[in-house]
Amino acid sequence: MIRSFFKHYILFFLFCVVQKVVFILYYYKEFYSECKFGDFVDVIVHGLPLDAAIAGYLTAIPALLLIANVWWQGKAMKYIFKGYYIFCAVLLALIFEGDLALYEYWGFRLDTTPLFYLKSSPKDAFASATFGMLVAGAVSLAVYIWAFLWLANRFLVQKGKMKPVFNRGWKTAALVLLAALLFIPIRGGFTVATLNTGKVYFSQNMRLNHAAINPCFSLLESLSKNASFATQYRFHEPEKADELFAQMQDVSLRGGEDTVGNLSGRENLLKPGKPNVVIVILESFLSKAMGTLGGIEGVAVNLDSLGAQGVLFTNFYANSFRTDRGIVSILSGYPAQPTNSIMKYPRKSQSLPSISGTLLKNGYDLQYVYGGDANFTNMRSYLTAMGFENIICDADFPLSQKLSKWGAHDDVMFDKIASQLEAGQEKEPFLKVIQTSSSHEPFEVPGFNKLEDIRLNSVAYTDSCLQAFVNRYKNTPYWSNTLFVFVPDHAMQYPVDIDVFSVERYKIPLVLYGPALAQTGVKVDVVGSQIDLAATLLAQLGLSHSDFVFSKDMLNPANPHFAFFTVPDAFGVVSDSGSTVFDNVSEKIYTNSHPDNALLERGKAFLQKIYDDLDKRGTKKFGE
Repeated sequence: MIRSFFKHYILFFLFCVVQKVVFILYYYKEFYSECKFGDFVDVIVHGLPLDAAIAGYLTAIPALLLIANVWWQGKAMKYIFKGYYIFCAVLLALIFEGDLALYEYWGFRLDTTPLFYLKSSPKDAFASATFGMLVAGAVSLAVYIWAFLWLANRFLVQKGKMKPVFNRGWKTAALVLLAALLFIPIRGGFTVATLNTGKVYFSQNMRLNHAAINPCFSLLESLSKNASFATQYRFHEPEKADELFAQMQDVSLRGGEDTVGNLSGRENLLKPGKPNVVIVILESFLSKAMGTLGGIEGVAVNLDSLGAQGVLFTNFYANSFRTDRGIVSILSGYPAQPTNSIMKYPRKSQSLPSISGTLLKNGYDLQYVYGGDANFTNMRSYLTAMGFENIICDADFPLSQKLSKWGAHDDVMFDKIASQLEAGQEKEPFLKVIQTSSSHEPFEVPGFNKLEDIRLNSVAYTDSCLQAFVNRYKNTPYWSNTLFVFVPDHAMQYPVDIDVFSVERYKIPLVLYGPALAQTGVKVDVVGSQIDLAATLLAQLGLSHSDFVFSKDMLNPANPHFAFFTVPDAFGVVSDSGSTVFDNVSEKIYTNSHPDNALLERGKAFLQKIYDDLDKRGTKKFGE
């Protein structure tokens, strides 16, 4: 029976692998004829974790049946096993055939969308299929089911009479242990990140990434977080929402002055040219850690100093409280959602604009550096879709250097990128995005005990690592043409009892620094947030930001100046004239320092338009 357990797992696993081969062969002429053999090997190899997970799910029930079979060997057990094989054959065949047929039209692997169409209108779901297509589909479905059942009957079904079982206690214990071990492939290992489709992304060719995805896993993942975005947060009639939202957009998107050229009154902070851009995303930094922003003295002293020497934004806010939302807000200018994260939906996130994508089109070389797991919450799939082919993460550090819960500590991570830059082999101009992690809970940092509070101490530690990195960078050949952007992914909850609905909970620093600046010692007091960084930076570089519908140039005085943030099922809006926070569950205003309800109504419209946009993304065929 132990042998039977492994035979079940291996058969399910190999079937998943073979499906990838069939998928590639089916779409070879249309999508993969220009690919090399090594690309197909990478598809198989990178897709193995998802195949292993599905094999684990499918083996779970046979494992339980085998445990029961140790104690009960009635003839009915054989029919129970056969019934399960028929169920698996039909289920896997329907998923695989549906995925194979739909990918050509939708450009993403199977999710819950077909189920929605089948439920709402079965007739329309099959309206596009010709008679020949239906016949071919039925034949291939039958072949799949037959092949699966033949293999199951050949290798899994016990032939002849049931043999008596000896050592029942030992075999039961062994099978229970093996069944428990299925949790490992199902979860995807022992790392902080649970398994997701983003783990298989490895190429700038999105078709290869799609080929590596197991359609069963894609459907299962979609089922676990399915949502009808178009029906959520319906505060206004569509026309009214459009009207209010237009008042909140960048002036260039409302028929105003072009974002490229001389904008009346806009400050030009950068020298002419194409500077190297280094964006450092600081884990959990907050304005309260900076004396220059009225916070606690002696914490982020180096960032205080860098801000004084560069450009310091004094009224800047995070858009959320989580890293996955913060990264998208920073790089794509896309607002965080109260109950969802677009990063978890690869077919939607791949359609987002980004700073990196725009710079890539303008000749920039891209690199993303992170000491932690790049597969966390589908981050790799998002980064790959945003143009980052060169992603350094925990897998690129030796085990001896991964001493943090999240991977490599910030000093090790900064040392790696600094050593790379000191080698002087970088292609210019470049964009490097560096994400820190040590100031994340549990706030354990190596050999650094400057402050008694562990949260602030972790911030001070990363702050010291940041200054050491900048000092080393000054001695590289790239220093004279570099712009640094220091921005947190979100703020830390400090003090620990701060209300999550408090506006101060989301106030963070934004610092521009480096020789590429034409002005130094500048303070910018306008209100803005992470989503505004994209439009602001691209406008300073003389590049269009017309694709960023939620982002606005903070340095253009013609634009509205406000910050928008979300918390679990609530949102807040901050402007020069006040702020408001609204609880979507109770439909009540949590706080309101604004003189009237105008800010609240605009905030409702803004959230409504986010979900309108979220609903539409990923519905077009990939590449359109």
